[in-house]
Amino acid sequence: MAAAQAYPVRVDASLDAPLSRWLWLVKWILVIPHYIVLAFLWLAFVVLSAVAMVAIVVTGRYPRAIFEFNVGVLRWTWRVQYFAIGAFGTDRYPPFTLADDPTYPAHLEVEYPQRLSRGLALVKWWLLAIPQYIIIGVFTGAGGGSWWGWRVSYHHGVLYTTENYGSWGSIGLIGLLAVIAAVILLFTGRYPQQLYDIVLGLNRWVLRVAGYAGLMTDKYPPFRLDMGGPDPGTLTLPPVGPLGRCLI
Repeated sequence: MAAAQAYPVRVDASLDAPLSRWLWLVKWILVIPHYIVLAFLWLAFVVLSAVAMVAIVVTGRYPRAIFEFNVGVLRWTWRVQYFAIGAFGTDRYPPFTLADDPTYPAHLEVEYPQRLSRGLALVKWWLLAIPQYIIIGVFTGAGGGSWWGWRVSYHHGVLYTTENYGSWGSIGLIGLLAVIAAVILLFTGRYPQQLYDIVLGLNRWVLRVAGYAGLMTDKYPPFRLDMGGPDPGTLTLPPVGPLGRCLI
């Protein structure tokens, strides 16, 4: 795809094969340790995002260390959801790390913004993103600004999360399609490729909105479902170091 279609939040994944016919039934139990760790990470994400918003308003820049940490939280969450109800796309247990793991089939990167609008930082996460929140609310089955029960909200200018850091809320379109694919896997031993492509595209949409609402980019998320295959942004993604730092 053309680089013009790239979005700064880049989500890639590959479907593992073969997949266990039965493991998906207990993955929600297996990831409990991750939910415990992620609860603390999201609390830190909340505090640091508030700090980042102030820094953007004052300086027009997202503090690099905070940016890398918050991207790591999104990346970790994506890997856990890819393993569990967000896709059931792999049987490999997610690593406990904020950094990208090149050996794991789910990846997320966000291009670091050199400058951000000071004014947009005050309105994009609650006002401009409302149409996106409505759409991803259908995808996730929870309220706007949420991702499989990892609800991200704002109150008096402060970002916070609810839903007990691990509650699915209700199963939305993503979870429903993932379960349908898992049931087909149970009976046939194969994950339907067409369903997988849709699930990955829906996840990309949600994660792009999460990056925008998290103040990581001023570029508005496209109303576009990039199903399956490489994320358009992957074609222009610069190499990153072990801690997510850009090498060029």
